[in-house]
This record gives sequence, structure tokens and C-alpha cells, in this order.
Amino acid sequence: MSARYSIGVIGARGFVGAELLSLIVEHPALELAYASSRQHAGEAINSAPDKVYETLTPAEAARRGADLVFLALPNGLAADWVKVIVQAAPKTRFIDMSADYRFDPDWVYGLPEHGRDVLRGAKYIANPGCYASAAQIAIAPVAALLSAPPAVFGVSGYSGAGTTPSPRNDPELLKDNLIPYGLSGHIHEREISHHLGTPVHFMPHVAAFFRGLSVTVNLCFKTPLDQETLRNLYDQAYDNEPFVTLVDDAPQPRDIAGVQGALVGGFALSADGGRAVMVCVLDNLLKGAASQAVQNLNLAVGLEETTGLAPS
Repeated sequence: MSARYSIGVIGARGFVGAELLSLIVEHPALELAYASSRQHAGEAINSAPDKVYETLTPAEAARRGADLVFLALPNGLAADWVKVIVQAAPKTRFIDMSADYRFDPDWVYGLPEHGRDVLRGAKYIANPGCYASAAQIAIAPVAALLSAPPAVFGVSGYSGAGTTPSPRNDPELLKDNLIPYGLSGHIHEREISHHLGTPVHFMPHVAAFFRGLSVTVNLCFKTPLDQETLRNLYDQAYDNEPFVTLVDDAPQPRDIAGVQGALVGGFALSADGGRAVMVCVLDNLLKGAASQAVQNLNLAVGLEETTGLAPS
């Protein structure tokens, strides 16, 4: 593989940042140009011990001239970096890991299973949310058949709450517990609804396991389906997808921890065929964030989609 791309990472301190750095370092066509993190400045990068975390300003990052920059910042902070870097280095590509551009028509929404062609050659990519990825994968094959908004019950490991201390990543509060939050109007509810083109009701929770998430989706149909038709719709959607695997039974988060794809299963159909329940699980740090971002990068620069990744 002759072409190599230099990569910058802004905001590399968290769980997702660590996964992203590991994937960049192991990728045969990528070279890590820099990783900026104020909290870890001067520390060696575990996955690349010959490099250290730096503290860069947007102007300093622009002068480093990376081919592509991952923005792994908290929501609301990406725009200043994009503006400065684009002014100094207009050919730079961006993949934003936050929610800042997921509704912006000037950015490509990066869920390959439901928009691969628009990612090819893309310069500005908004990486989807973890719950939003799982819910769309679970719903999309039957979205046109629905008679009512899907109800999505989500449970995530506490890595999804990030590294900043909060009740949702406090081991004592999570012990023998399940914490509901953001039960109406959650940003992922809006994201799922926007990109599926149909209203969705989303109810997130956090549990005591570290990584992975599960969405259980209740689907009501305009016209009853039989079991074979339901299964065929998902087979047609995902048979050739390298990062989506269909299973008969409802998958569990433990099945997907450390895996770069999603599992979809359940296929529970009511006796009258008017309602189905589907389950999708994925690793919130990988297919829900870092490995999906690399999947998007591969498509954007013209590499084989699975380069540097491990398909399901």
C-alpha cells in the first residue's frame, strides 16, 4: 500500500480517543502526525510510545498540515478548530466525533450502512452517535413499513458517560443499579429521527458494565408481516455488510465488547404479525465511535472499507 495519510487527533484524552489512536497506529495507510490533549500533555501515548500528547492551538494544528483531522472534542467546540485549520490548510479533511455537525447539510453523515456512496471522497464527515448507529441499524430495513414511531429502549455501559466524573460513571451509584436519563428529547432521539426520516421515541439508560450498548426496538407495521418476510428484509439490507452480523436470538452487550461491528437479532414477531421486536448491540467505543470513524475515513480517501479493521 503506497499512499499514506497523516492524521491529527484533537481532544484525544477520553476512552474513544484512546481507541482511535490505537486504530490509527495499527492502520497500514495512516501515520499519526499529532494527538492534542491538554490533560495528558507530555505523556507518552500508550499505543504509540514514540510519540507524546501535545497541547496545540488551532493555528498550531493547522501548521502541522495533517491530511485528515479527527475532532474528538466535547459538543460545541469543533467549529473554532475547523475554521482556523480550513483557512490555513483548505485541503484538510475532517471527521467530527461530537454531535456538532450531525444535522448540518454541509457535512456528510457517516453511517456507511445507510449512505456509503456519499462518503466516497467526502471532506467533512459527522460521525454518528453510538445509540443512533445501533437504533438506525435496527430500524432502517423496515422503516418504510411502520405505522407508529418506534420505541427504542437503550442501555449503555458507563464508558459512554466519558471520563469526567458524573453519576452516570460512578461505580457506587451504578452498583446493582440501572440509571435512566434524558428520557425525552435526548440528542440521539433527534438524530435517529432526523436521519431515518421518521419520528422515534428513545429512552436511554446506563448500567454497571464498562463498554458496549444494546437497543431493544419495538416496531409496529401498517400491514402484518410473516417471519420469513421480516427476516428477508434484514437479510437483504445486511447480507453484504462487513460490519453488521445477523443472529437469530437477541444478542447481548457481552457478545460485542471489543468487536468492531454490530449484531442484530431477536426477530420476535407478534402472533398477528403486526409488531416485531429487534435488538442491536455494538461496542459504543468502536462501531459506536472509533472504528466507525476509521471505516468512514477509508471510504472518504478511497481505501478498501475494511482496511485496518476487523469485520464482524
